[in-house]
Amino acid sequence: MTAYPPITRLVIASHNRGKLAEIAPLVQPYGIETVSAGDLRLPEPDETGTSFRANAELKALAAVEGSDLPALADDSGLVIPALDGAPGIYSARWAGPMKDFSVAIGRVSAELERLHATDFSAHFVCALSLAWPGGPLVTVEGAVHGAITLPPRGKRGFGYDPIFTPNGYDLTFGEMEPEIKHRISHRADAFAQLVALVFG
Repeated sequence: MTAYPPITRLVIASHNRGKLAEIAPLVQPYGIETVSAGDLRLPEPDETGTSFRANAELKALAAVEGSDLPALADDSGLVIPALDGAPGIYSARWAGPMKDFSVAIGRVSAELERLHATDFSAHFVCALSLAWPGGPLVTVEGAVHGAITLPPRGKRGFGYDPIFTPNGYDLTFGEMEPEIKHRISHRADAFAQLVALVFG
């Protein structure tokens, strides 16, 4: 098993407060101090990758370069087979320059209606990439499967949470208690894999 360098201070390579609120508690049990890329005033790199994995890696490496600290980056999104996988890696872009996810949710609804979709299956994907100054780089990918629920329900969570109901549950992520969502989410799945590789 590969031995990875110890981490005492970690940059969470995100300016998204919703993501920060979900990632920081996952790291806390390991006695790691966290600081966000936003707090360090690191610029947000252009997400030029063609996959969740590639975008997570470029964000992690950019944060390492800007901070000289280990960095954990997340790239995640909603994949809807009826929309040929959209919004996918462009999930945040569907929310527009103001990052208004009511706009993105409206677009999902309009696209499904335009196509007269009968398949409402969907899944969230989360790629997590952990990078150290000078290497190494570890990337994992998690998922949670469910279905699109319209109209939106619930005010909790962020992003597309109000229109996603995970398999085996009657509540959308937007209605669900945060601790339940955090236990079953795509991010939790990816983090469990990362812990097994790096801290296990």
